Parts: sequence; C-alpha cells; structure tokens
Amino acid sequence: MSLSQTQVNLPEVVQEVTRLFLDYESALMRNDADALNAYFWQHPAVTRYGINDRQLGHEALVAYRASVPAPDFTRTLHDVRITAFGPDMAVAMCEFKRSDTDLHGFQTQTWVRLPEGWRIVSAH
Repeated sequence: MSLSQTQVNLPEVVQEVTRLFLDYESALMRNDADALNAYFWQHPAVTRYGINDRQLGHEALVAYRASVPAPDFTRTLHDVRITAFGPDMAVAMCEFKRSDTDLHGFQTQTWVRLPEGWRIVSAH
C-alpha cells in the first residue's frame, strides 16, 4: 500500500497526536509513571532509548519507570513537529532545553493507532 499526498498530515491526526504528545510531556514532568506506561504499546516489541538507558519490551519499560525519581528540572520544548502518515501512524519530534544544563536534547516518538487507541511503539 502506498500513501497519497492527501493522506500525509491529515489535520485531525496531527491535532490528535499533538495533544497526546503534549499530554505525555506533562506526565513526564510530573513523573506520573502510570500515565507514561499507558502511552506505550503493551507489547514485547516496544522500544525506548534514553540518554544512557534502553528498554526493550513493555515490562522493561514499566520497571524502568518505577526506578526513575521525579525530575528536579523543567523542560522547554522547541520545534515540535508532528508528521502523520495516513490515519493511523505519526512521528512526533522535538528539541528540548532542560533548566539544569545548557545542552539541548532531542526526542522522537512513533505513534500508531491500535485497537486500544494511540500508543507509542518506539521512542528515542
């Protein structure tokens, strides 16, 4: 199946995934592990890469979240880009600036609409 240009960046998909992406960011800054875990696909193939960590599978992701302390910094997002490919898949990307360092970070999430709703299937 190939995608037509009219299926790229469907406004309703971009709007929905943007809302989810920003809700995820809010949960991240609150260290709401239950909410964060719920955003991810509950499957052994889900993958998350962090700065110096990685989680392969939902069980590993849940264990990681349980060990992470609440952040003592804030983040400001820049250049948030949501690109939708059809009605059921989108990639969310941003640059962020933490309050505790001059370094900039980058974040990418692949979102897929599954029967249970939109879920992150891969994050970095």
